[in-house]
Amino acid sequence: MSSARRGRPSGKSGTELLAVAREVFLEFGFAGASMDEIASRAGISKASLYREHPSKAGLFAAVVQDWAAAGRHAMRPALAALESAEDIRAGLHAWARTLLAGVLSPVVVEMRRLVTAEAARRPEIGQTYLHESWGRNIADLATTLRALDARGVLRIADPETAAEQLTWLVVGAPLNARMLDADAPPNDAVDAAIDLFLTAYNPVETRRSS
Repeated sequence: MSSARRGRPSGKSGTELLAVAREVFLEFGFAGASMDEIASRAGISKASLYREHPSKAGLFAAVVQDWAAAGRHAMRPALAALESAEDIRAGLHAWARTLLAGVLSPVVVEMRRLVTAEAARRPEIGQTYLHESWGRNIADLATTLRALDARGVLRIADPETAAEQLTWLVVGAPLNARMLDADAPPNDAVDAAIDLFLTAYNPVETRRSS
């Protein structure tokens, strides 16, 4: 009996459990998702699920927080490459492509729609996603832009504002279109976004304009 117990597959917990819960929330929406379904798919008892996450709302909040952290982690290699780039235009272009691919990926768009749908009923969920995903990604980009300013390859007096401007230039129109129309064709404005950003913050362009 003991050997059979040892051979039995263990259920999901921690981040694996959150991934299962996210799939259920995306499939059924918050209202339609049940703790029974999540526990079943995770291979655990409902009592075990409630011990780790005492409520469905709390579990959903944990899913949103974990998802936002995963998105920030995915952007770190692109930010590191941008910070050390010799060709700033190419570095910005590579970062922008990485950001756009992530933000417009179907699962990210679905998650954003899910959070948006629940934000009116649970404002703290929308606030968490806004701060932990959008806000902290812009803060991470601002840190990178600050380093590029210190290197002298860009001239940026306010890195936080510049980071928000650049992010909106890259993803604003494509994200708006994809959120409202799942079949919207890609609106590729990366080249124009980088050109406009460098016109404002490239020291060579600044000297030429003055």
